[in-house]
Amino acid sequence: MNDSDPVLHDTAEDLYENAPCGYLSTWPDGRIARVNATLRGWLGFDGDQLVGRRFVDLLTVGGRIHFETHFAPVLRMNGEVESVALDMVDSTGARLPMFISANVKAGTDGRPVSIRITAIDARDRRSYERELLEERRLAEVERERTELLAKTLQRSLLPPTLSPPPGLDAAAYYHFASRYDVGGDFYDLFPLSDDRWGFFLGDVCGKGPDAAVVTSSTRYTLRAAAVYDRDPVAVLHNLNSVLVQEFGHDDARFCTVVFGVLTACSGGFDVELASGGHPPALVLGSDGSARYIDTPGGQLVGILPDAKFTSARVLLTPGDTLVLYTDGLTEARTGRGRERYDDHGSLLDFARSSAPSTAVGIVAALREILDGFGDGLEDDAAIMAFGVPSD
Repeated sequence: MNDSDPVLHDTAEDLYENAPCGYLSTWPDGRIARVNATLRGWLGFDGDQLVGRRFVDLLTVGGRIHFETHFAPVLRMNGEVESVALDMVDSTGARLPMFISANVKAGTDGRPVSIRITAIDARDRRSYERELLEERRLAEVERERTELLAKTLQRSLLPPTLSPPPGLDAAAYYHFASRYDVGGDFYDLFPLSDDRWGFFLGDVCGKGPDAAVVTSSTRYTLRAAAVYDRDPVAVLHNLNSVLVQEFGHDDARFCTVVFGVLTACSGGFDVELASGGHPPALVLGSDGSARYIDTPGGQLVGILPDAKFTSARVLLTPGDTLVLYTDGLTEARTGRGRERYDDHGSLLDFARSSAPSTAVGIVAALREILDGFGDGLEDDAAIMAFGVPSD
């Protein structure tokens, strides 16, 4: 080996700056800390122009949705992601196809201190596609990709069917206000142990793909937090911290949520639920009564770092049904000026007239109400119900 060989005297800094691939590091909140010369050259930026900007701002709209709904959650869960195709945007607005890999650097306390991202230029591999297709065909392909992404998001944001525990019936319905069939309402029901199940239903501010970004992050966070904490209030605090950290810097995104835990017990199910600014749940009793589960004072999730949340408990016995819903139902216009459906207590009146009811029965009845609003139903609307069958 020749010690005078110049290759052996490359500095680490030169290897980083002039590598044949792009290197980029961000702080945990996604703001760019450092970019190597290779990637700056591809994107057409000089010096520190990119430092302090968010990494997602360098992606196309489709790339950003894919990053925040799939790439980022997998990265948080596994600590690394390999070779995901994303389109970046250079300083002139031109699209640059890339293969992106990333891993998380943790500090001595185990918390993330930075995210390291590698970008490999994929232009040569994909250039023949752009050369062979005319502009009209490109527009059609983009439309088809958007529809495919929307369907993929829809499947990932909502479970295709609910799988309730033995001894409990469940039903749900979702109305999409966005033409993309993705939105800001969400729900889920999932096992936590042999005798405990978690559930949630909520509403992200906004609708369409932008709201779906927050919806995906919210669902992943709630499911993960529920595994480690038995207290529904603590689960909402965990979600609040994540939303404030991820979306509270530049464009605050928030949601309302009801999160609860079902525990099988003698004669039914014990339900403990916590509310973060969400409309109260309804209980339709086996005796024909109907009432709200009062959770006053619960604040919106994702706005305040020290938000307050409240909880309540209820016992579901045979013939009882618990109903959760979003404000797409209660705030639908009824056609009489600015009047909304539940301005004068119409929902509780309807529940009383419908009780007792099964989960399937009450969801079907509320769906008929939603269908009857026509153009007055302007927002996403979700309904989920649990019922203990009568003996």
